[in-house]
Amino acid sequence: MQHPLPRPLPRPLGERERFVAFAFAGADLLIEANVVGEIAFAAGAFRLRFGAAPESFTGQDVAGLIAAPDRGSFAAALALMPERGRLSPTVLRLANPEQTPFVVSGLHLALPGEPARLCLSLGPVPVPLDAAAPPTGAALLREAEARLRRPGPAPGALGLIEVTGSLTAEMRAALTGQPGAMAAELAPGRYGLLPHADGHAPDIAGVTERLEAMLTRQGQGGSVSGRVLSLAAEGLSPVQAVRALRHGLATFTRAGADGLREEGFGDGLSGFVREITQRGAALRRAIAQRRFHLEYQPIIGLADRALHHYEALLRPERGLLGQAAGPQDFVTLAETVGLTEELDLAVAETALQAATGLWGTQRIAVNVSGLSLQSTGFRAAFFALLDAHPHAGRRLMVELTESAEIEDEPTAAAMLEALRGRGIPVCLDDFGAGAAAFRYLKAFGVDYVKVDGSFVEAAMRGERDRSFVAAMVDLSVAVGARVVAERIETEDTAMMMLGLGVHLGQGWHFGRPGPLPKPAPVVAARRGGPQESWS
Repeated sequence: MQHPLPRPLPRPLGERERFVAFAFAGADLLIEANVVGEIAFAAGAFRLRFGAAPESFTGQDVAGLIAAPDRGSFAAALALMPERGRLSPTVLRLANPEQTPFVVSGLHLALPGEPARLCLSLGPVPVPLDAAAPPTGAALLREAEARLRRPGPAPGALGLIEVTGSLTAEMRAALTGQPGAMAAELAPGRYGLLPHADGHAPDIAGVTERLEAMLTRQGQGGSVSGRVLSLAAEGLSPVQAVRALRHGLATFTRAGADGLREEGFGDGLSGFVREITQRGAALRRAIAQRRFHLEYQPIIGLADRALHHYEALLRPERGLLGQAAGPQDFVTLAETVGLTEELDLAVAETALQAATGLWGTQRIAVNVSGLSLQSTGFRAAFFALLDAHPHAGRRLMVELTESAEIEDEPTAAAMLEALRGRGIPVCLDDFGAGAAAFRYLKAFGVDYVKVDGSFVEAAMRGERDRSFVAAMVDLSVAVGARVVAERIETEDTAMMMLGLGVHLGQGWHFGRPGPLPKPAPVVAARRGGPQESWS
């Protein structure tokens, strides 16, 4: 048996990079001060904790960061640092409205020939991981995709369970707590079960029997059904297998087992791809005939509430892929049958035609898949399209979507740099949602980063999630990008994102997707003097 070659280790970090990485691994805030407590350097999530950029605290007394009731203890600890050499981890409250408890640690650093200084790190009080939290549907999909990409034997099968009626807490626990398997809720009443890497196919029959017994015992109406989706990918490349898996899970999430049968998944991934290639010609005709339209959603500056640009959102003809299919199903199917480039070009051309009606500094952002960015043919066709619409092309933006992972990063990076060289800004879409997003931020030059809406919603529920968003903002700003937050549906969310340093917002609070507004008519200046009116 051949073993896959190990992945090469990443480039070793330089000493400075390593120390910075280790410092932020255990702290939110890093501070350097002189021996009297005057701040000389600050870094980290100051905007999240105190509502201002780190550099604005330079020259201030470090004690001002600590809540008044704890400042006496903090001052005493600082006074002892020259003698003891360090400040052991101590819980103190911050001087923010919530008076958040933080762990404060410090080192008294006295280098030869230099004045002594205090190096302080401040981080949240550790909390135990919630071991009871079940995996999410996105986590299950990522794990299944990772197995399909690995060389070696077939990765087995995925169990799918449907429950109609009311689910009790006992039933949910039984579904998500399957021994020997990773289980997740994909949609209300629909679950996926992926056996551990060395496990066998899930015992779907046994699971359904136990759930049916629970329904009967508890007097609950409803039914339970299950099936096994084979992940065997004979004759498929890893990319084809991953595309088929995404489409299959999206179909089951939306339409259940009946939808899977209609889409051709009766024989698993391989059977679906064999059948779906026959539908490729019909999909290609639909794209060529522009059997879709675009709706445009405004992106607004959070500070001044001015319109910044629009995002073009794909809307296929109703019923084109079935009555329950949505825009993402259309995109996923195009990826599966290899029509992503044609779809991206068709959307871009439609947006360019609409851009002729814009005015001022308005732009339209179009989504471009990572699959398209890796194609030299797409690059040539896309730039030819821009050359054919020179004025409208200057009103375009490109959002890089992570629906498909980029394998040829140098080619994609060259495409993005060429776009930016033409004055077309680039945005990294759904930042944080996929495992590759942070790698892309490092590999590609981008002008904007869009925080995934799930993080925005979570930030409204808890401080820990707000810390994640603040870290994303700091990381994006550090590479020179402005930050967009999506799913802003209320004024409270808008103000929260503004407080975390987010620059732009998108959501129903600012406007729903729809047609582009028509430009206001230009009214010619008239001479002074008496004017007739209706009043």
